[in-house]
Amino acid sequence: MNAPLPASTPREIAPELARSWLLVAATRPETFDDAARSHADAVVLDIEDAVDASHKDEARDDVIRWLSSEGNSAWVRINDATSEHWSADIEGLRSAPGLRGVMLAKTEYGGQVMDTFNRLGAQVPVVALVESAIGIENATEIARAKGAFRLAFGSGDFRRDTGMSADREAMAYPRARLVISSRAGGLPGPIDGPTVGSSHPILREQSAITVSMGMTGKLCLSADQTPVVNEVISPTRTDVEWAYEFLEDFDARGRIVRDGSDLPRLGRARKIMQLAEAFGVMPSGR
Repeated sequence: MNAPLPASTPREIAPELARSWLLVAATRPETFDDAARSHADAVVLDIEDAVDASHKDEARDDVIRWLSSEGNSAWVRINDATSEHWSADIEGLRSAPGLRGVMLAKTEYGGQVMDTFNRLGAQVPVVALVESAIGIENATEIARAKGAFRLAFGSGDFRRDTGMSADREAMAYPRARLVISSRAGGLPGPIDGPTVGSSHPILREQSAITVSMGMTGKLCLSADQTPVVNEVISPTRTDVEWAYEFLEDFDARGRIVRDGSDLPRLGRARKIMQLAEAFGVMPSGR
């Protein structure tokens, strides 16, 4: 298995490839710096679920202040488009210099993504957090909306909305819908919901389910979850070794396609090598 990258060698990961998305409560601005130095591919300062309504303004101001300091940058989970706080979130964040993008809570319609994107100056990417039965049913519309960058699964709220369990079988349908809708909308793979609890074996098992479903990222609730998620979602060294050898052989035979399986394997090998380069996973002994 792949060892996590050491903290001393941080690697900038493009957000379309980001594996671990660390949610950080905006009520604790003293933790923002530590989150930014963590293994997380993307840090998401949360001014939605993590903040009581009576403290929204204060938390938003703390986030804007941090994002306005030189060298600081992060994503921000904002309140949903039907919320009384949505407009204030947009107006406050649109000029924040360190804003990388927003995660729109409780997205149910493509128009909510488009309105958020346009109100932010049509330059800030929007991750649409889908958390309800309506959102899942409209996932393709959401993925095709102007400004949509990636889809994410708000699995906890989805279960509350539908009464479904957290079992792998029960969650297969919404996960598959998000994967298929992302592909139909031309988006990167979606971001899976978080694993609750401190057990790393359970986190590893659930991250493997994320990968098996075709999802390419996962929400994290604590910084210590991020290296595990990064490792599991990255290509294994065995996969990279296979891809390297396949491409080496393909080049050696003049890039001649021998049968119908060559082109699918070629596409898989190239994708694996792209991810391996991005994540710093190299074949053994190379």
